[in-house]
Amino acid sequence: MTTVTLADVAARARVSPATVSRVLNGNYPVAAATRERVLRAVEELEYVLNGQASALAAATSDLVGVLVNDIADPFFGILAGAAQSAMGPGPSAEGGAPAAPYGEKLAVVCNTGGSPERELTYLTLLQRQRAAAVVLTGGAVDDPAHGAAVAAKLSRLAAAGTRVVLCGRPAPDSAGGGAGAVLAALAFDNRGGARRLTEHLLSLGHRRLGYVAGPADRTTTRHRLAGHRAAMASAGLEADGERLTVHGPYDRRSGYEAACELLRRAPDLTALVAANDTVALGVCAALRDRGLRVPQDVSVAGFDDLPFSVDAVPALTTVRLPLHEAGARAGRLAVGAEPPPPGGRATIAGELVVRASTGRAAERP
Repeated sequence: MTTVTLADVAARARVSPATVSRVLNGNYPVAAATRERVLRAVEELEYVLNGQASALAAATSDLVGVLVNDIADPFFGILAGAAQSAMGPGPSAEGGAPAAPYGEKLAVVCNTGGSPERELTYLTLLQRQRAAAVVLTGGAVDDPAHGAAVAAKLSRLAAAGTRVVLCGRPAPDSAGGGAGAVLAALAFDNRGGARRLTEHLLSLGHRRLGYVAGPADRTTTRHRLAGHRAAMASAGLEADGERLTVHGPYDRRSGYEAACELLRRAPDLTALVAANDTVALGVCAALRDRGLRVPQDVSVAGFDDLPFSVDAVPALTTVRLPLHEAGARAGRLAVGAEPPPPGGRATIAGELVVRASTGRAAERP
């Protein structure tokens, strides 16, 4: 078998050997586009640093990578924090230091910023570092080409001995490859939770509901929207689904702007369902600025039950996801402290939490 050299990687990436060395050693700043081009060439050529590294290619380090879309988002912060805590030392032996029966692990949080390219780059870097485990959190980009690229990288990680765990993320499609590389996939029941949330509003007499969705290219967005629309369809109210849906980022500003747009399209709306609790805060702010009361004029519901939801005014009706428990379970799975669920797959249900932000539908002028 022909040995791939640093010069081969440089030629493939169209850079100098010195640039390849800088990227691999991480000891000199390199433009992001150049770095990604070099790492792509490294992966395509399956380059290893030297003969000793080749012999160690199937070994693993004490590194665990935790990939998140946005570490500033409480949803991801809770998952990552719980996962990292679960990877720490075990309970202390009597009179001794804390035990670490599965070995100390260095958990590194990789913040992708929602970028599909950066997600792939982090997976390549973790493969090069022979990571002991990789935990991918949150929804995936809803794109077949990107899904296939991620599946291929997960297969390579697993082949090298890395334990791959998904948390809040659907498992790769077996038809597209990569499903067998995943040790465990813990998926939230976003469809079911969203359906129960909308059914709650329908039970209060609401018939004109607007939906503030997340980014259209995310699986979480698609699944939550599907649950909402399933409830609307069962009530015979699906006709205006597209017109009464606005997509945007999972942030407060998006909720504010989307609520204004939905009320422009349909001033008689009596309820607004938000893709998550942060978006719901923006929705409530927009309603206040328009002189509308929550829930007397317009009911508002969120999703996730983030820590601030109970302290919002009024407190948010939402779907509670056990984020801390799911993150901790993912961490235990990553270090081998817990066996995988049957078939390697588990669905985590959400719980409808009814608070003061939803009430009976009122007649709107």
